[in-house]
Amino acid sequence: MPSTQPEQFATKAQIKRLRALLRERRARDDEGVFVCEGPRVIAAALDHGVELLECYVGVNATAEMNAVAKRVEATGVRLRGLDTYAEDRVGDTVTPQPVFAIAAMQRAGIEALDGADLALVATRLGDPGNAGTLMRSAAAAGAQIIVLGKGSVDAYNPKVVRASAGACFAVRIVEGRPAMEILAALGARDVTRLGATAGAGSAPEQFDLTAPTAFVLGHETQGLDADLPLDGAVTLPMQAGESLNVAMAGTALLFEAARQRRAVASAS
Repeated sequence: MPSTQPEQFATKAQIKRLRALLRERRARDDEGVFVCEGPRVIAAALDHGVELLECYVGVNATAEMNAVAKRVEATGVRLRGLDTYAEDRVGDTVTPQPVFAIAAMQRAGIEALDGADLALVATRLGDPGNAGTLMRSAAAAGAQIIVLGKGSVDAYNPKVVRASAGACFAVRIVEGRPAMEILAALGARDVTRLGATAGAGSAPEQFDLTAPTAFVLGHETQGLDADLPLDGAVTLPMQAGESLNVAMAGTALLFEAARQRRAVASAS
């Protein structure tokens, strides 16, 4: 038994449900919940005041995993144990981290764009790793909002949540809305919409990124749709190569905005 001493082991039905929530978007959407996997993500959820509904901890959990499970238990959530067989069946990684917490999805609508000062809009982002990385970058650079437009990977995909390293709880996430609707809403809120392109755009330092700004990213290989309502095109100058990975490009743009804002703050 893990040192957290859960009162009981998970039943077959509970293991099956946990496995489904990790693997099936429909299961997550139907229940309106998702799975936080690993001590880092669960700790971030707790630190940001996310309500956790259930917690499972494996017999092979490390001291760090047991410690975060204990934190969850302190909020009033009952712990359930996972034996070695269950650990192997539930986790969807090569090296699973056998501590899982179920949390309610934090759905955000168009109203989440109110007061946007720095935002990232991914119109058709398909790769979970890219989505999670962009969440980390957005949070680190001080952005308040990240949008995963209709046709993008879902924000609660476990690979996205893991790749975000808990940053998914630090920014407002809007998902499933058509890009045209999102961009029109940002324009109505006087947010400058800059489309990231591999070429033909202006360098980011040529824009005043201290003003309310949204960087708009397209599909990993197809780029931006031609008919999107944008206020300008931004291109990162490169010494070699055709383009950057979309997550790297988004990160560079966000941190240029952060740099400009720090410079203004230090000068005032």
